[in-house]
Amino acid sequence: MSTRKLSFREALLDPEQMSVTWELVPGRGAREEAQESVAQMAELAARDSRINSITLTDNPSGKPAILPYPLALEAKELGIETLIHFTCKDKNRNDIESELHALARSGLPNLLVMTGDYTTEGFGGRPKPVFDLDAVQALRFIRKMNNGFEIPAHKGSKKLQNTDFFAGAVVSPFKSKEAELMAQYYKMHKKIAEGAQFIVTQLGYDARKFDELKRYMDWYNLKTPLVGNIFVLSLPVAKMMNKNLIPGCVVTDKMVADLEAEKAKGNVKEQQLLRSAKLYAIFKGLKYNGVTIAGHGIGYTDVKHIIEKGEELSANWLDYVAEFDYPQDNGFYFFEKDPVTGLNTNKIVDRSTTGARAKSTMKDVMFSMVHHLALSEKAPLYPMIKKIAKKIDKSSMKKPFTKMEYWSKSIMLECRFCGDCVMHELAYTCPMSQCAKHQRNGACGGSRDGWCEVYPEKQKCIYVTMYEKFKNAGKEGTMKEGYIPPVNWDLYRTSSWLNFFAGRDYNYRKDVEEQEEAKSYAE
Repeated sequence: MSTRKLSFREALLDPEQMSVTWELVPGRGAREEAQESVAQMAELAARDSRINSITLTDNPSGKPAILPYPLALEAKELGIETLIHFTCKDKNRNDIESELHALARSGLPNLLVMTGDYTTEGFGGRPKPVFDLDAVQALRFIRKMNNGFEIPAHKGSKKLQNTDFFAGAVVSPFKSKEAELMAQYYKMHKKIAEGAQFIVTQLGYDARKFDELKRYMDWYNLKTPLVGNIFVLSLPVAKMMNKNLIPGCVVTDKMVADLEAEKAKGNVKEQQLLRSAKLYAIFKGLKYNGVTIAGHGIGYTDVKHIIEKGEELSANWLDYVAEFDYPQDNGFYFFEKDPVTGLNTNKIVDRSTTGARAKSTMKDVMFSMVHHLALSEKAPLYPMIKKIAKKIDKSSMKKPFTKMEYWSKSIMLECRFCGDCVMHELAYTCPMSQCAKHQRNGACGGSRDGWCEVYPEKQKCIYVTMYEKFKNAGKEGTMKEGYIPPVNWDLYRTSSWLNFFAGRDYNYRKDVEEQEEAKSYAE
């Protein structure tokens, strides 16, 4: 490792380096013990050339906390960079833009863009959830800002000065169902296509899964740097993760039992740190580009020990793989298992014999027929229907037509009537009514065993159902393609059919964006 402290970006993009980020949780309050501790730990991290940045969380578990922004500024003054968790929850797109402008002006470029946890508590009870943009849309927005974001002006438009954000995203290989796992990987493709410059794994303790993710990225020639997640796991936190009380983090029953046995032997902290160092060694052996180290109550000496011990153990990293053999019950893997190493071969599992499939319902078939006959520019009835729609759009028939669409789609498809409909791209599933986080470009990372993070055992993740429908039709691969813009709320409670034919919906906006980008690249 270099003796000069490299920036987070430099370390992550240098194949000879192992980037190290230390996660700190700012907590609730302004000048409480948690915030003072962050400043103290940042000062210690600044003195260690091996720690390239600290990372600050953004209201984890859906609970209120201080924004990362002011503490990131303090850390910068102390001489350490910050990787800011930049979530899409609790703010609409204008607030997201405002925060991005503030971060750019303050010289805080490193962002880990994610959906964010569903809100759980706040002043006066559970707050209203706000998921105006998803992570894919936010990454696209940041990419546009980096290229000079064009905004309306008094005469035409003008470009803002280019920003220099180094934005990454998250993926979870720790999913038990084929549909869940593939939904995660397919969304990762979209994130990278829209500008994710690095990928951080979700938290788990299955070495085969970490190997799978690396092989998957290599298989698809995804050159984006990969960061492994190390959490110094205590028994109380393990039990919370085991019950999915910390969404997305996976600790199996077997691991909880092993931790209980470990506690009985004593020297618990020593064992926790040794486990983390072994995981560090495995990430280095798998040729990950970096790690992020976290854990409740861990200090600088603990992080230092993990780095030093991890480097020491890395030469024999394969010896420790068996200690991270915690597969989920009947869990799906993308590659066949290698019986020698306990990791994976490069042979892809035959998915024609795995996972569930779902047949299209009668309503799916009916709406699909309508779409293919009329609601597509290539549809045979499109020219005629477009003429009729334009006349309806400018006549007294507009209101009754809109009501007819509203009632038919609401009753049959649980439509939220946003007026900017994408259901035909999502297996006739409405993300505005059936996804708690309104995800239009893929699944969030909080599901467990196919169930929605917010409604476990009650509602399946819509992207699980979607994958099963697409797989039945042999079209599941389309889930990694195409970008869906955010809803234009000007269209709320209007006819999405009339908006489509009049060129007001997302299809038109996407075409304009693509034309503008093509022109910009040509210039």
